[in-house]
Amino acid sequence: MQMKEQIHKTELFVQQALAMDSTGHDWHHIERVRRNALYIWEKEKQGDRFVIEMAALLHDIPDEKLNESAASGEKKLMDFLQTLHLEKELQQKIVEVIDSISFKGGHNPPPLWTEGKIVQDADRLDAIGAIGIARTFAYGGKKGRSMYDPSKKAREQMTMEEYRNGDSSTVQHFYEKLFKLKDLIHTETARAMAEKRHLFMEQFLEEFYEEWNGQF
Repeated sequence: MQMKEQIHKTELFVQQALAMDSTGHDWHHIERVRRNALYIWEKEKQGDRFVIEMAALLHDIPDEKLNESAASGEKKLMDFLQTLHLEKELQQKIVEVIDSISFKGGHNPPPLWTEGKIVQDADRLDAIGAIGIARTFAYGGKKGRSMYDPSKKAREQMTMEEYRNGDSSTVQHFYEKLFKLKDLIHTETARAMAEKRHLFMEQFLEEFYEEWNGQF
């Protein structure tokens, strides 16, 4: 099976797997992350393009929050990869890159592979800025979180379980994750993109607080 065919088969699989998603992890998110990743790759001129594209396409398939369990998500990914008949080393590298991408409350160590750094940057870019704001409120609503609760303060230290399921509001999530991402970007290309998106989030919250507090 040629690489072009493998990528096309992967696109169809991911589109079907995430067709019903309403948390901001749908196919459109995947496509934006792939576009970001390939743009970074073209600018940085580092890493294996095929690994980067495949990892970008598949990065949310094993995500624990989108599956019944971490184990079921990993099985879904591995079962699909087996259908592509990839070389063992190539398949393992794609899996390792995907495993390194998630934020996990800040508990996930930095990616070792250049490809992982690029795809992680691409994914984090889609978590900030205007799209990031929209995705954050979509996910918060799906999880039944309040939009904003002034009595709740952002948590500084969290276990992974607390990060996933703790009592939090969507606005808190800006401080617990989104505002941290700019300083965790690896590549120069993504860092320049992140600066603009980070500033937009700050401006959004300034306006949000003014309206919330009735400042006319």
